[in-house]
This record gives sequence, C-alpha cells and structure tokens, in this order.
Amino acid sequence: MKQVFTSKNGVVVKDTIIPSLSAGSILIRVHYSCISAGTEISAVQGASTSLLKRVINHPEQIKQALEIAQKEGVKKLIGKVDSSMEKLGGSGYSISGQVIAVGRNITDIKVGDYVAAGGNTANHSEFVCVPRNLVVKVPDGLELSLASLGTVGSIAMHGVRRADLRLSEFGVVVGCGLMGLLAIQMLKASGVKVACTDVNSARLALAKELGADKVINSADEDPVLAIRNWTNGYGADAVLFTAATHSDEPLSQSFRMCRKKGKVVLLGVSGMNINRGDIYKDEIDFIISTSYGPGRYDSDYEGKGVEYPYAYVRWTENRNIYSFLELVRDGKIDVERIAPKIYPLEDAGKAYDGIQNDPGNHIITIIDYGVDNEKTVDNNPIKLAAAKPVNKSIIKIGLIGAGSFATTVLLPIIAAHPEKYQLKTIVNRSGEKALNAGRQFKAEIISSEQDDVFNDPDIDLVMICTRHYNHAELVLKGLKAGKNVYVEKPLATTLEQLEEIKKYYVDNEGKPMPILMVGFNRRFSKHAREIKRLLDNRTAPVFIRYRMNAGYVPADAWVHGDGGRIIGEGCHLIDLMQFLIASPVADCSVAHFKPKAGLYLSEDNRFITMEFEDGSVAEIEYFSCGSKELPKEYMEVHWENKSVIMDDYKLITGFGVKVKELKSAVSKKGHEEEWIALYEALIKGQSPISVSSLIRTTEISITSSQE
Repeated sequence: MKQVFTSKNGVVVKDTIIPSLSAGSILIRVHYSCISAGTEISAVQGASTSLLKRVINHPEQIKQALEIAQKEGVKKLIGKVDSSMEKLGGSGYSISGQVIAVGRNITDIKVGDYVAAGGNTANHSEFVCVPRNLVVKVPDGLELSLASLGTVGSIAMHGVRRADLRLSEFGVVVGCGLMGLLAIQMLKASGVKVACTDVNSARLALAKELGADKVINSADEDPVLAIRNWTNGYGADAVLFTAATHSDEPLSQSFRMCRKKGKVVLLGVSGMNINRGDIYKDEIDFIISTSYGPGRYDSDYEGKGVEYPYAYVRWTENRNIYSFLELVRDGKIDVERIAPKIYPLEDAGKAYDGIQNDPGNHIITIIDYGVDNEKTVDNNPIKLAAAKPVNKSIIKIGLIGAGSFATTVLLPIIAAHPEKYQLKTIVNRSGEKALNAGRQFKAEIISSEQDDVFNDPDIDLVMICTRHYNHAELVLKGLKAGKNVYVEKPLATTLEQLEEIKKYYVDNEGKPMPILMVGFNRRFSKHAREIKRLLDNRTAPVFIRYRMNAGYVPADAWVHGDGGRIIGEGCHLIDLMQFLIASPVADCSVAHFKPKAGLYLSEDNRFITMEFEDGSVAEIEYFSCGSKELPKEYMEVHWENKSVIMDDYKLITGFGVKVKELKSAVSKKGHEEEWIALYEALIKGQSPISVSSLIRTTEISITSSQE
C-alpha cells in the first residue's frame, strides 16, 4: 500500500505494508483523509529543520542529550540523532473509508460499513487499523469525502463543550482557521452570540458568511476594546482560542476580553508567558481543551475499548466525532462554503505545499485515494533490497516486533556484526515502524504477516521483540516451525503459558530440537563473567545481594497489565543468580511492602530470597520507590572471606580477592556479548542457556510476582 510520510526532504509517498488486524480494532480501506493544517504542517517543518535549529528551538533537548551521553555514551547518542534525522514520520489523524476486516469482540461494526476514524493510526494511508472507540459509522446521507473531517471537527466540538456557553451568551473565537470557522458555526447552532478575531480579512469575511455576529481585524483595531463595546462593557462569557502563534499577546488579549469570572478555552497554540494581572483581578478561568474529547490519551478507552458510561460521561471523543458528522449532514455546519481542496494521493506533496504557500485557499485540504472497491487487498511483503548470496556461516534473522528496544539496542548490535548476522525480514503491525527499521538496518523484506518469518526456509533465527503477552505463543509457533528462537524476555507471563512450552519439550524429548534463547543478557556481561570465574573455585556457599533501583512506572502503564515488572525485568536478576551460583534453586520466598496509598505498588517493590541446594543464598531487592540519583543496579557477592562489588555494570571491585579491572563511563550490561555467544551456540548447535534454566527462571519470576 501507499502511505504519506514526512521526511527531512519534505512530504513523500512511499510503499509500505498493510497494517495487521488486531483484537479490538478495525481494518479500513481509506477513501479520503483530511490534512490538519496546524498540527501536520508543524510536523513537516520540524522534519526538515536542521539539527542546529531544532536545538535552538527546543533547548530542553540539550539536557536530554547530555543524559543519554552520560548513561549510554556519545557513540549511542550520535546514532540516535542520525537515525531520528533519517526517519520517515507517518502523519494524519482523520479519515473516512470502508471496513474490510473487524477484530475480535467487535459486533456493532461490520465488513462493508462506511466509517470515519481518528487517532494516531488513522494516517494518510491506503489502509489503516484503528481501535474501535476511535471509529464511527458515517451517518446516512453524508458524503464520504466530508466524513473525513470527523476527527478534526471533533476537536472544535470538544472546545465548544468545554466553553459551556448557554443560549444568548457572548462567545469570542480567536483565529479563523478551520477550527475557528467550525467553532463559530457550532456556537451559532447553540444560540450563542459570536464574535471572532483574526488578521486575515478574507477569513473574517468567510466567518461573517458562516454566521459570526461580529468580526474584528485585530491588525486594524483593538480587539479587547471592540469586544467590550460589543458586550455593553461587560466582556465575553467565554473566549475560544483557536489560533496558532508563539506570541503571548493574543492570549493576553483573550483574558482581557472576558467578563469577571469569564473563561478562556485553549484549543490552539500560544505563547504561554501569562501575566497574572490579566487573570487574577477578574478571576478568569483558563481551560485546556484536549484534542477530540474524553477518552483521548486514555489507553483503556482507546486501546482496550473500555467505554465510558453514557450517563456519567455524556460526550466522549467517539460521540463527538459522530455528533459533528450529523451536524454536517444536517446542514448545521457548512463545510462546502469553506471550499475544500481535494488532491489525489500521488499529489500529497502538492497538497502540503498548497497549505504552506496558499493558506487562504487551503483551509480544508483532503486527500482522495481514488478507491476501487473491487480491487482485492494484496498484503504481500515489500522487498527493500536485493537478496544476498547464501553464506552458511551467516545467521539470517526474521524479526517480529520493531519496537524501541529492538531498534535502539538489539538491531544496532546485529548490524555491527555483518560477518555473523543478516537481518532478512522485519514483521510489524505498523508499516511506518517496519519501513523505518528496514531502511535503517538494511532489511531485505518488511511485512505485517508473522508467517512470512515462520514459513521462510531461509530464516535461521526468529527474533521475538513484541509485547510480553504473546511471547510464549510466538515461541511455540517458531519452535514448531523448526526455527531457532530468540525471545526478548520474558519467555512467558503465566504458568499456563509456561506449561505449554514445557509440554513441547516433553512431547519431543529425544528428538532434535531448535535452539531456544531468552534475552537474559546480564549473565553475559564481562562483570558477571569475571565474578563467575572467581566463584567457580569456591568450596563453601556464597551470599549475594542484588539491588535494582528500577524507577517509578505509572500504574496504568502497559507493563503492569502485561505480566508485571518482576516477570518483565526482575527475571534478569533471577537468571543471573542461577548462573553465578550454579546450583539448583531449593526454595524461594517473597516479601513486599503494602502501601495503603500513594504512587508505589507492591508488585514492583519486592524482596526475593532464593535458597540454593548448595547452601547459598541470594537476595534480590527490586523497587520502584528509590531516588533517581541512585545508580540503577548494584551487587555484593560474599564468600570465603572474599567480597566483590559490582556497581551498575561500570565498575567491579574486589576485597580480599584480585579481580580483573573493568571500568567504563557507561553501563555495559552484556547485550553485545550475549549476541556473540548466541552466534557461537547456533553454529555449534548448542543452547547458550539450558532450557531447564530458562523455564526455572520464568517459573520463579511468575510466582514471585504473584505472592
């Protein structure tokens, strides 16, 4: 399929993969999409801005860059900057089209329905996959091209609702772009007296045609005085700020237009140096209007389809989109008079140029995909590069899941070892992520179909880097397809999933089986290997204390609902203890704090005590309530009048024992060493970590998170 992207060279149309259908989502063949002049033009301009100018415009990013350099090294920082400059960015968030597939558990929308949709995945693309709560049916009688404005229109509608103006009250709209012109019509439909301000005479004339009672050119007259005169000296009941400016003055004027105890609702963009005198004396309320309405940025509502009760949240973002489309259909909002400009998909670049160079004639700009409904949906993988000659000493990889960890940590390591690994295929639900990763790491193929990895006889290693919940399912699918499997931890998130993996090995006992590897990288670090070398000659038990200052993660973050942080990260430490002590785990106990209130959860503030058959004891402290100033990881190892301290994988110090000098400015946690060890294991046909150890680590992780 074709998709519109922003790039350092401007707007481009590229071939990419059709997104895969996920549970709770709807796959839509896009007929039309509306370009948001404010948001998207800012993105286009930002993508083509030089690095120096970006830093000047966003000085706070200097601090972020210095933190990355300090934690990960200058080389890593340069790599991140280079890749960000080369990335293609998907754009758009307001589309209309026809449903071609419906995800699990959706019953009220059917294949063939015409719909409007919004949100981060409703891009300018021939196909989109959008969560159910961001999709509405197009009202009967409404042109599909106009339905593409649904999400854009809902932004104006939510701002109007936030203003809460009543019949015959005075409302002012600052800025007569698309949001302002839509807001004017909504306010008039509600019986509100409406004035508007702008510096563009043509747009003010259009606002007058669309029903504004008073128009004010703020370049020619004082808008504050004009509004005071219009409201008999009292001031407006509410001001909707829909303009886009970096100046502080228009917002200051908006406050001064208000009556005592009036309100200003911010929909647009403004300088935010607020003068206390503008708002204090008259007790002005300053209200933010967030995007399409209630539900926006709520992962439960948007991602999981958890609906808000109608009786308690009357207007959600979904209901706002549908309500706006009804108003357009019923003629209460006149979109045709604003004269939409429509461009074919292949001319998307010209559409963006028109918005920038001729904004007066591009208040509404729509992309037409020229859809032929009879055309079949062909989701073949896309070839980015020619196939490389066969080399039996090079492991060909098929990656499933091109998320941030894969693209910032693992794939750079693989790319640094072309004599060992070749990235053949990248599979991802999002075409944007797959295309960016494929271009950056020189993959041969990108796809949204997992079977393009499992069924490819050329692929030697399946690399699984998806969300945690489906790791076990994909691992089993890979093993049963005869593929060696690397899965970024965890191996499984439930005991039931783990039992399925155990069953595979029991059922195939005695048969040749592929290699299974889990990304327990800590044991491969030089620090862990040095400590292991020292412990190999011990004759008495060892006592280990490991501290992980994991940092706070909000309770609604996906990781808490996807197994939890002990399963997802604490497992590293459980594996490391088994590696260092090299004795079977005899018993394991857990203690955790029990907060009655506050930010911190018992699930990620735990002591895990592991007792081993040789008498050794390991105590793991995993907590999220520690200071950010404290280094993340620290380990003490004590045995036979000897002690070793490992400080955050930067330094190792011996007491009563001589240790190899290991000192670095950044943490070296063994990721690269892990992949070198995996290569050697694959060539020899030996597992780098025994399956029994992988299973035991996962078992302890799961039970420790549940107690």
